[in-house]
Amino acid sequence: MSAATEGAVMTEVADLASLVEVQPESTVSRTVLRAEGARVVLFAFDAGQVLTEHTAAMPVLLQVLTGHLRVTADGRTVDLRPGGVVHLGTRLPHEVEAVVASKLALTMLDPR
Repeated sequence: MSAATEGAVMTEVADLASLVEVQPESTVSRTVLRAEGARVVLFAFDAGQVLTEHTAAMPVLLQVLTGHLRVTADGRTVDLRPGGVVHLGTRLPHEVEAVVASKLALTMLDPR
């Protein structure tokens, strides 16, 4: 092992969508990965559930695993479906609404 790769690790989480379940009239969250520079939190939203406007202390990536979410930030609204991704900068106010029952992978990017 070279000095450049010493201590480097590969971490895997298989089938993210199976690790969280939609609950009636609720929003559920579960942290599934903590690794160097990133943390992944899964959310399951029942249709109509909303995470009201809030901010994150670091940049984040939002990726829908199943369903359809509406993300509002930076003066606009984006319909996010599987295959799409949204990047939100540090402390950018945003809101997430489930158009239908949905599962979301939130990746927090922490360069420290």
